Amino acid sequence: MDFRIPVGNWINEGLEWIEINLEVFFEGMRSTFKGMYDGMDWLFSSPPTLAIIAVLALAGLFARGWKFAIGVTVGLLFIVSVGQWDNAVDTLALVIVAAFIAIALSIPLGIWAARNDTVSAILKPIMDFLQTMPAFVYLMPALALLRVGVAPGIFATILFAMAPGVRLTELGIRGVDKEVVEAGQAFGASPRRILRQIQLPLAMPSIMAGINQIIMLSLSMVVIAGLVGAGGLGGDVVRSLSSLDYPLGFEAGLAVVVLAIILDRFTGSFGQGLGMYAWLRNRHSAKKTEDELARLEAMAAQDDEPHLMTGAKA
Repeated sequence: MDFRIPVGNWINEGLEWIEINLEVFFEGMRSTFKGMYDGMDWLFSSPPTLAIIAVLALAGLFARGWKFAIGVTVGLLFIVSVGQWDNAVDTLALVIVAAFIAIALSIPLGIWAARNDTVSAILKPIMDFLQTMPAFVYLMPALALLRVGVAPGIFATILFAMAPGVRLTELGIRGVDKEVVEAGQAFGASPRRILRQIQLPLAMPSIMAGINQIIMLSLSMVVIAGLVGAGGLGGDVVRSLSSLDYPLGFEAGLAVVVLAIILDRFTGSFGQGLGMYAWLRNRHSAKKTEDELARLEAMAAQDDEPHLMTGAKA
């Protein structure tokens, strides 16, 4: 039976139509992605390498403590020792830009879906489609619309990574105890205030899990993005595959693993009360509570003095 539906041709014609009629839009998107990537890359590559490592180790000390700070230092020095520092900086810039845009899109969409059943019903099949699509397929529309370079890599990474952010944000807000929300409504709080002061704080663990997933998926996409000229560690992995240069491939792959562990531990530490930042915050809170108790005791003592004096005269 000679029967074939030319779906691929239809999609290709659709992409050509979009490319011709929306060229200005996609050219602007390409310039924006490239500008953000160049800025982030400059931020990490301009200072001396050891200064960047020291700053990241200090951030690790504040985020999770001294053990993590040592781990960050050892991991980054390993990347330097295998000659992958410049590629790691390029990869980090791509991941940060793509994850930032994916988070900026997914959290508002998740909030909207949690507050509107119609939006949720529309978004669910779209998120299913994005999560089940093979990662390589994202590169085709990215290449067709944004050409070769880092811009299609960022575009494909955003599409690939944003679904968990939408799902976990919606799940977290819908999972907030309804009695707590009703109590807020009973006290006359507006929907915006209930969202800001009740739902978002209580849903924060789920939202942070979504952000962590976005960052991890972004990092997992960098190797595939290397196929479209995104460079970085993914570019070296692709080169090692094409030239059968196994040492280069292992070194670039291990550098990706080190970055993944560091980013995972960083994002996983938010809100868990770990590290020096939490210690300083707890110490400040304890000092504030102690001062407040001392102030109340002093006020109570001042109130008692007139009674004692009155009793002495009587």
